[in-house]
Formats: sequence, structure tokens, C-alpha cells
Amino acid sequence: MTGTTLAPTIAFTDIPIVSLAMWRQDPSRRQSFAEQVVKACHEVGFFTLVDHGIDDAFIAAYFAALESFFALPSAAKALIDKQQSPHFRGWEQVGAELTDNRVDYREQLDLSTEHPPYPPDAMPPYLRLDGPNQWLPESVLPGFHSIVNDFLARMGALADELMEILAVGLGLERNAFRAVFGERPLSFAKLISYPPTPPGQAGVNGHHDAGFLTILLQHGVGGLQALNPDGDWIDVPPTPDAFVINLGEMLQSMTGNYLVATTHRVITSSQRYSSAYFHGPDLRTNLHPIVLDPSFAAAVQVSPRHRDAAFMAKRDELLAGESGTTSAPAPVFGEQMWNYYVRSYPEVVRLHYPDLM
Repeated sequence: MTGTTLAPTIAFTDIPIVSLAMWRQDPSRRQSFAEQVVKACHEVGFFTLVDHGIDDAFIAAYFAALESFFALPSAAKALIDKQQSPHFRGWEQVGAELTDNRVDYREQLDLSTEHPPYPPDAMPPYLRLDGPNQWLPESVLPGFHSIVNDFLARMGALADELMEILAVGLGLERNAFRAVFGERPLSFAKLISYPPTPPGQAGVNGHHDAGFLTILLQHGVGGLQALNPDGDWIDVPPTPDAFVINLGEMLQSMTGNYLVATTHRVITSSQRYSSAYFHGPDLRTNLHPIVLDPSFAAAVQVSPRHRDAAFMAKRDELLAGESGTTSAPAPVFGEQMWNYYVRSYPEVVRLHYPDLM
């Protein structure tokens, strides 16, 4: 914009706290509440959510099941090794995932919304991400399948509510984002065990999330950090009975960079458990920007942090020497997710899709 002076980007130094109580209990204040949430998302991209309504007993039971899974012998967990899944679902040992072409020091179990798979030669390739999870036999870990499915359902309902809040705060109809999620929404979850991070490394290296938004459950041990515009890593402390919410690249794309995904990482000095839920739509969902009031685009243009925001580098860009968030957005959600899996799990791609490497 000719003649416009760029506004200084605010470098956040802490993570805002958002309570859902006002949204749920006082309809007359919903508009102002939603606008406050959008403001926090615009400026920080992270917030700590309290009064979310997920009861403590469920969270305790879920983390007990999570810890029981990771306590199993490696031979038992290997029954559902991710390398067996063409849909990138299953268990992976420490060091199996790459972020920004660097090894992540964490052990994980990845699960997604289950849909009937497309044919194995479906085109475009990202359609092949739909399919079943891998589950251990009930005799190995009784009740695990059930409580994880309960977790996915509860997080999905909470994410839908947060989507409504963001839509209202952006001046849209409440169902504006949910309306574009299509007939086969694909969310996924990570159950994570972080051993102490080796010096100079990261439990997970700096990155953006690929989905719409993320709900993260920390389990009493810190290590999560968000990168502010000054290049400082800001701690996102674990708060009892609270979840961490951060935005993904899908929302960045659909809002024309008004709501950007904030780079984050994990470095921990002690054993750490966490679980993240990534809310996502149908793989075929178009990611072109939705129509917003012109004031939002004007705000992007005068903020270097938003105007210059990019997306995670693709696998071929990493191999060419690029790194970090230097790439252009994908046109559809499935392509964005395919880019994530190809750069993070090249060995799984070689095993199941050698013709696509």
C-alpha cells in the first residue's frame, strides 16, 4: 500500500488466558468476547483455555491410558508401527519423525479420524491419507481404544465451538468455518512421550501446525515454547485444568494471513507427556481466503509479521537447502497434509509410495 507506514509488530512476552465462561453464560457479550479472542489470536496465535468443560476425571483417565501405552514393551508397540500404515497412522520410536529436516526426540502414537480408504492408486495422492487407524488388541491394553475415541470426540466438539467463536470475532456467520469442512473431515491426534531433550536438540523442532487449530493437553511438565516476532522463545507453561490452543496453517491461509500460525517447539529437561488434537476438514477442502471485511486485509498489510508470514517448507525445498517457514500455501487441505507427511516421514513414503518420492 503506497504511502502506508508499517506498524511495529508487537512482540508478545506471555500467553493470554481465555475463559469460555463468558461465551457460554452470557449471550449478550458473545460478540465482544469473540473479538477479544480473535485479537489474541492475531497478536499471539496462542492462548491458554480455561473453563472448557472437559472434566478432570476424564483427563486423568486419558493420561493414565497414554502413560500405560508408552510403558508397554517396544515389541508390543511395534505391532502397530507407523511404517506398516500407508495412512501414516501408528506408533513410532524416538527419532522417527523429522521436523524442518531435523530429528525430533519424542516417541509418539498418531491417530486420525477413520474413513473408508480411497483406492490405493487414488489421485491426487493426498486422498490416500484417508483410512483406518492401527489399534492394539484389546487384550494388550484394555479400554485404550475406547478412551482415545472419546478423547477425539470431546476435542472435536470443543474445536467446533472455538471455530464458531473465531467466525463471530471475524464478523462471519457462526457456522462459516464449519460449513467448509466437507463430508469427510480429517482431524488427527498425537499421543506423545518426550524423554529429556539432548543438548542442542529439540523434542520437536520449530514448526507450524498444518490443521485449522490445535488443542494441546500438557501434563504438568513444561517445555513448550512459542517464537515471538523479536526471535525470542516464550515459555507456554502448563496450567492445571487448562488446554493450550494454537492456530494452524489452514486458518492462516483462509484468513489471508490475518490469523497466522505461530512457530513453536518443545525442549524439556525431564520426562514429559502431552497429547495434541489437530482439527481439520475434508482433504478436498479449498484453502483460498474467505471473504472478510477489508479492514482485516489492511491490518495484514501494515504488519510485517502478518504480511510476510509464509508456510512450512516442502520436502523438495528442504532438500534444496531451504528451511523453516519459507513456502507458499497449498491450495487444498489434503495437499498441505501430504506435504507434512512427505517432509516428516520420508521412509514411510518410500515404503508405500516409492513412485511418488
